[in-house]
Amino acid sequence: MLALWNGLGYNRRALALRRAAAVVAAHGWPDDLQALPGVGPYTAAAVASFAFGARVAAVDVNWRRVAHRFRAKRGWWSAPPGGPEVNQAMMELGATVCTARRPQCDACPVRTGCAGHADPPRRRSAGSFEGSDRQLRGRAVAALLAGRPLPGGVDRVLSGLEADGLVVRDPNGEPRLPRR
Repeated sequence: MLALWNGLGYNRRALALRRAAAVVAAHGWPDDLQALPGVGPYTAAAVASFAFGARVAAVDVNWRRVAHRFRAKRGWWSAPPGGPEVNQAMMELGATVCTARRPQCDACPVRTGCAGHADPPRRRSAGSFEGSDRQLRGRAVAALLAGRPLPGGVDRVLSGLEADGLVVRDPNGEPRLPRR
């Protein structure tokens, strides 16, 4: 699973997906999708909406930003509506038009009902990916998958990779990928 997932980021999600698939294969879909390994509120809502057509809001960061800006001056809904069409529209609008740093208010299809465009976007940095522990974790997993030596500085992230089940130690104490 890690070999297929490699390069997509957040490698531990690959392991959770594998465990969740095993549960579904053995027992079918649970009534509460959050009972599946690695599934939280957002993923449960997204799967329920997009896979099963449930009318629930799958609120991601883009969805939340559009709703916040639109309701900033309008007192929009208290419980957001959902469903695949609404979720897709909100996610797409937030990803392409109502962006975090450079919203394109002139191109927005709901501009006439939105006073949020008057609020300047908040500047917030998630930090640089270059040189981050996330980048180093990904490089370590990629090296193990390819049978290459681990990159320098990897010691600082190995314990986290082990805790997440992405790396185990062989009898000599050398890190390797788990065998499943």
